[in-house]
Amino acid sequence: MNYYNRCILRAFLGLVTLFFYCEYAVHYLVIFQCGWPDLDAQKADPAILLNNAEERPVKVMFLSDTHLLGSRNGHWFDKLKREWQMYRAFQTAMTIHKPELVFILGDIFDEGLWCSSAEFDRYVARFNSLFYIPQNTQLYVVAGNHDMGFHYKIIPYLNQRFVNAMNAPSVKRVSVRGNHFVLMNSMALEGDGCFLCKPTEMALNRIAKQLKCTKGIGSSCKSKDILKQYSKPILLQHYPMYRESDEICHEVDEAPANIKSEKFRERWECLSKEASEQLLDIMEPRLIVNGHTHHGCRRIHRENILEFTVPSFSWRNKNNPSFLLGVFTPNNYSVSKCYMPVETTVIGIYIIGSIVVFLYLVLKARRGFNYRRLVKLHP
Repeated sequence: MNYYNRCILRAFLGLVTLFFYCEYAVHYLVIFQCGWPDLDAQKADPAILLNNAEERPVKVMFLSDTHLLGSRNGHWFDKLKREWQMYRAFQTAMTIHKPELVFILGDIFDEGLWCSSAEFDRYVARFNSLFYIPQNTQLYVVAGNHDMGFHYKIIPYLNQRFVNAMNAPSVKRVSVRGNHFVLMNSMALEGDGCFLCKPTEMALNRIAKQLKCTKGIGSSCKSKDILKQYSKPILLQHYPMYRESDEICHEVDEAPANIKSEKFRERWECLSKEASEQLLDIMEPRLIVNGHTHHGCRRIHRENILEFTVPSFSWRNKNNPSFLLGVFTPNNYSVSKCYMPVETTVIGIYIIGSIVVFLYLVLKARRGFNYRRLVKLHP
């Protein structure tokens, strides 16, 4: 192999290494830096008695707003790039952290509201391919406005299509080792008697009754209303609870400064104030997790109810996406945030790496040229 061929081979191997790092290894390097949070025994609720104090905590992963692109929006390369990023980040998190439960908090699809039945089926197949899980993990989703429309646009067909394909009714209780996760369709919390609103309200009241009966304070309780273990529920929904804007949010992945002070419209960017207060009254949750805004936020309701808004999982909506890891027992919990690779950083690595390879080729070519000229001058 002559001098120039060796240089080209080395440059090619350098580019392959650069590609491997930016598209694969960087996800392991970044996501490996976060881990499951530790439970603080001092924060355990002494009012909740455990049926089995030796039972291990439940490990849960929360993410939101994957926005898988459809046929209307986005170039094919944009779709390929974003979906590869989410696939690689999700599967890396599965490999490293091995959660028992995964909750995706709405806007699974970007164009679920507009796509045909055939395209929706392809959507679901792509989702199952990108976010496949091992056998010992369970995955649940809640509906977002991009999946079936805002409240005023939802029709029974769009709702039922999403429910059937994703096993995501308007209200669902997932109970694991005494921890109760309540998944809700945010667009069905308007209280205006729509075809979704009344059944959703009834289902929430039914779950609230079960929890009270299990606690021993409910009235007209039947045996079917009593759960194995009482604990305050964790509410999971797409819309954030009512807040005026993101000005109260102070997170690394918060909204950019130029939009942070923009006022939220009730029922568009967040739940209405009335619906938020009603949820807090009925469910008395210990934690609320949601998405929708594409930016991170953390706030406290009524002194001790923590709310997390999870940013978009996709680089298309967030330069520095993240997800949550939570550890739960019936009387305690702890949540930590895991950051994913920053898109602009990865692009910067690509640019710098490519420049280095280019300069290497230029210098080697010049060196070879000078060497040949020297040989000709001094045979």
